Amino acid sequence: MPEIKRLAHPQIHDLSLDFEARMTDSPLASLVRGAPTTLQVNLTKRCNLACHHCHVESGPKRTEQLSRAGCQRILDLLALNPQVETLDLTGGAPELHEGFRDMVRGARSLGRRVIDRCNLTVLFEPGQEQTAEFLAKHGVEIVASLPCYRRENVEQQRGRGVFPLSIEALQALNTLGYGGGDPEHTLNLVYNPVGAVLPPEQVELEAEYRQRLNDDFGIRFDRLLTLTNMPIKRFARSLERRGELRAYMSLLVTHFNPATLPGLMCRSLISVDHCGNLFDCDFNQALGLPVPGPALDIWSVDDLTHFEGRRIQTAPHCFGCTAGSGSGCSGALIQSSG
Repeated sequence: MPEIKRLAHPQIHDLSLDFEARMTDSPLASLVRGAPTTLQVNLTKRCNLACHHCHVESGPKRTEQLSRAGCQRILDLLALNPQVETLDLTGGAPELHEGFRDMVRGARSLGRRVIDRCNLTVLFEPGQEQTAEFLAKHGVEIVASLPCYRRENVEQQRGRGVFPLSIEALQALNTLGYGGGDPEHTLNLVYNPVGAVLPPEQVELEAEYRQRLNDDFGIRFDRLLTLTNMPIKRFARSLERRGELRAYMSLLVTHFNPATLPGLMCRSLISVDHCGNLFDCDFNQALGLPVPGPALDIWSVDDLTHFEGRRIQTAPHCFGCTAGSGSGCSGALIQSSG
């Protein structure tokens, strides 16, 4: 596997976690929004898995979900804001929301790109037997979590039995036309490290994934997206129990890369929680950090260009998106030549 950046040693004893202060010598003196092009909606916190790194702490016992009225309001906002090109559905497992298919149909009828952030194993849950075919029929882009091509690494992070089900799901998606370069059937995989390290270079790791998954299982995919584990919620508590949280933050801070700032997802994405509240990103949502200024929700704003030029709420976890090659919903922010 390509080189990974491990815990910084020695630790920074005067560690400053003031993200705004670190930006003073960067190309952007502060983070402000550009035009919003993506509406990312956390449909539900219910999930068939309870992964160790999950920043929204989803699981089988969670019941929170966006109301039917909220789902319709999302479609109304898309109709009112043609500049928003993408509806990004996440969770939990978004497929478990009873309104998932109606939202997909509605957004596709408006000509929008739709992304389903899928954990793959959900496709074998009761009632989900036709979900893969539904996604293929409606041209939904799948962003599928597969944190490694090795069984032991995947199951260390996501639970016993997850790896073979994930492989079976990917093979089924390939049979439906996913992963072969068709823009209507895009299949991207997501890697995030096991433990307190930064991801390897995305280009190199993608080549390794491609070879191993093809050789071992005959699986093809379009792109690999590398994500940094965020030092919040479950992952942060795990690091704290092992006495590694400060060292991990030291790793992120020492690898702060100002070149990642222009491409941060929060500059073009609006995040919506299961109550309809608006946030700058999914991580701020998980921490309950609202957009600066008056509290906003999907019912209190019609024109999403209202957000353009507004300051973005930052906090120490922002070092996670700006370390090394950067990290966001579309993977690394800076691509090496491999």
